[in-house]
Amino acid sequence: MTVKIRQLATTAQGFDADFQRVLHWSAETDHAIEERVAAILADVQARGDAALLEYTQRFDGLAAASVAALEITRDELQAALQAITPAQRSALEAAARRVRSYHERQLDACGRSWQYRDEDGTLLGQKVTPLDRVGIYVPGGKAAYPSSVLMNALPARVAGVGEIVMVVPTPKGERNAMVLAAAAIAGVDRAFTLGGAQAVGALAYGTATVPAVDKITGPGNAYVASAKRRVFGQVGIDMIAGPSEILVLADGSTPPDWVAMDLFSQAEHDELAQSILLCPDAAYIARVAEAIERLLPDMPRRDVIRASLEGRGALIHTRSMEEACEISNRIAPEHLEVSSAEPARWEPLLRHAGAIFLGAFASESLGDYCAGPNHVLPTSGTARFSSPLGVYDFQKRSSLIEVSEAGAQVLGPIAAELAYGEGLQAHARAAELRLKGNT
Repeated sequence: MTVKIRQLATTAQGFDADFQRVLHWSAETDHAIEERVAAILADVQARGDAALLEYTQRFDGLAAASVAALEITRDELQAALQAITPAQRSALEAAARRVRSYHERQLDACGRSWQYRDEDGTLLGQKVTPLDRVGIYVPGGKAAYPSSVLMNALPARVAGVGEIVMVVPTPKGERNAMVLAAAAIAGVDRAFTLGGAQAVGALAYGTATVPAVDKITGPGNAYVASAKRRVFGQVGIDMIAGPSEILVLADGSTPPDWVAMDLFSQAEHDELAQSILLCPDAAYIARVAEAIERLLPDMPRRDVIRASLEGRGALIHTRSMEEACEISNRIAPEHLEVSSAEPARWEPLLRHAGAIFLGAFASESLGDYCAGPNHVLPTSGTARFSSPLGVYDFQKRSSLIEVSEAGAQVLGPIAAELAYGEGLQAHARAAELRLKGNT
């Protein structure tokens, strides 16, 4: 069966309208979900542990005498680490080393306090402080992602967060050993078999058993996303993620099968995921289209991939690689592959992307698991103003100001003049009282 993926050309009349239809995705919320989530959050805030037990039994089919019984002990996390295969453990530990190393360098680059004194002795600076406690949400059951544990917990650990609390749903008590093993490797402090909006509420408001956190990160379904949106302000959140995306800029030098599989790698997430190819070589685009047809039947998730490619995918013929870069900046994709023999030539032209993969061998899947940079990335065009999850998301910054007596003589008149101009006499007088002769 032919895959009916859109094929567009920037030279065609009406391209802009067709292009906008490809990009269109409605982030409008489902009002029924919003109402249910609001009720769940209010109930958790009011009844705490009792509400958690009821929702866990109702939604996950897991009955427990207390929320304490839903906590996974550190011994259980370590037991899971011992239970997985040697190959699985080796892969998790290798990925963790790379992710930790990358974020340690990120800490050195942008996560340290600094200060200086100016000529009148005034000290100015910035104090960087890790958050006291964070919560990470990890999908569970069939959609289990140990890589999400590493990508959320390790930057928090590197940032110096005091306590990391993980929540992971376990439908009918089904625990994923890889997820728990990843938690042991990443240094998660506490873990609970809780999921859905009720888990987000527990982390945001706290209960008798689940401690309240300062920030919640991690992916989840529509209920989790809605809950995170609603508790923002009570706690910090990382982002509200949309469907996954990949954009491949290709110059025709990469084997077409590689590019086709890279497009599949995001399309297999769900039907709303987006996979786009931009290329100035029409013959190469035809070869990629042929590879898609040939490779798709062997993919276990072929129905999801087909629906994604036909619903939101596109193969776009551009006038040049320069134009492809311009279009990429308009899209601001989550994942951007520069599948070119000269990736360094095009990288300076690319301004907006969550992660940029340079060269034919840098497949997006390597970034998802083990390259090192974080795989929690902005989606739906928000890479225009947002960044990947990093150590900076688990820190806060305070300004430092220490004014010497000499400095007060310089700054006081300036502050007073501006304060009088704004009609704030107490501000002005507070500055003037520190001037010599006014005490």
